[in-house]
Amino acid sequence: MDLGIAGKKALVCASSKGLGKGCAMALAEAGVDLILNARGQEALEDTAELIRSRYNVHVETVSADIASSDGQSEVLERAGAVDILVNNAGGPPPGVWSDWGREDFLSALNANMLTPIALMSHYLPIMIEKGWGRVVNITSQSVKAPIAILGLSNSARAGLTGYVAGTSRQVAPYGVTINNLLPGVHDTDRIGLLDAQVSKSQGISLEEVTKERTASVPVGRYGTIEEFGATCAFMCSQQASFIVGQNIVLDGGAVNATI
Repeated sequence: MDLGIAGKKALVCASSKGLGKGCAMALAEAGVDLILNARGQEALEDTAELIRSRYNVHVETVSADIASSDGQSEVLERAGAVDILVNNAGGPPPGVWSDWGREDFLSALNANMLTPIALMSHYLPIMIEKGWGRVVNITSQSVKAPIAILGLSNSARAGLTGYVAGTSRQVAPYGVTINNLLPGVHDTDRIGLLDAQVSKSQGISLEEVTKERTASVPVGRYGTIEEFGATCAFMCSQQASFIVGQNIVLDGGAVNATI
């Protein structure tokens, strides 16, 4: 399928690895020029070079912490106007309710709610003026079904979801769509870290953790960054113009819900 977005320009945050990388590669395959952002310069350049070698698109990199005011300013200045914004950031650390204080919540809210809102606030007027734009926020299946040890993430991402629910309807008349992608368990560094922590806390092998987790997923495996990226690219396509304010769960059926 021709997604109809060749020649568009996208900013993809946290795109050196994992789900962000999957999204960047899928958009590049669709002919979209890219601004890639992440904190780690080496991994960021490796991903950029991989994309350049595979696809005939322009790729720029900005190594900066998108959750900091200085980092945001640098990214926005370097990126300029874009047609597509993919918001993404690593999740806060796991724990239990008694582990977290005010500063922990403020940090989580800044990274996983306030930062994507700030980027949307910057780019939505530009997209509205053009009469076309796509915003995809990578959140978590925990918005649909809370995960107890990810209370910080549950809270921050739920706040972002509420913001998107209202804002997406306000900008839709101008040809701009905002939607959220809610990943379940995918084969990424983040899931590897969480699996390792479960292994340590429960005193079982990493292989046992993986076996138990995959058993809870109806498709019987972890997701891949490639299939996640393909979904993101479709959400940014011309064909997705009637999808507004939705939360698309990509979890292999793990969340057992009717709606």
